[in-house]
Amino acid sequence: MSAPALTLKPITLRAANAFVGAHHRHSAPVRGCSFCVSLVDDVGDVVGVAIAGRPVARMLNDGETIEVLRVCTLGHKNACSKLYASCCRAARALGYTLAITYTLAAEHGTSARASGFVPVSTTSGGTWDRAARRRVSPLLAFGGLDDSKKQDLGKKTRWERRL
Repeated sequence: MSAPALTLKPITLRAANAFVGAHHRHSAPVRGCSFCVSLVDDVGDVVGVAIAGRPVARMLNDGETIEVLRVCTLGHKNACSKLYASCCRAARALGYTLAITYTLAAEHGTSARASGFVPVSTTSGGTWDRAARRRVSPLLAFGGLDDSKKQDLGKKTRWERRL
């Protein structure tokens, strides 16, 4: 039996966030994006999404860098790699010159590597919230979503791909 054909389709941020909220293991939906892409199977069911937007770290937000903020799939073979690659092609077409993404330090990053990303650094982890500038949790910002899923604030690997 062959694997189901997976097709790339555009998707709204609202629908992509709903998918992330329902299926992502450790990250909450995002507040905004530049574009989103989905993978659908032969019967039209969404089996994966990717959300790309400006870099969260303001020092990387130079106008030419796009961050793949979320990739979430139901586990179909090569789905993550296909979504990463699609985001990179779309970003290059829009004039971006660099794509970045992050994985938890405990994750291997196989899909990012297969899509042409290379590891460049490790973050120290933590939260953006400081006493001098309070930050609202993304979970609270999306009131009504299941808040049992907490953002993992541990160390992460930053990956880059020149476009």
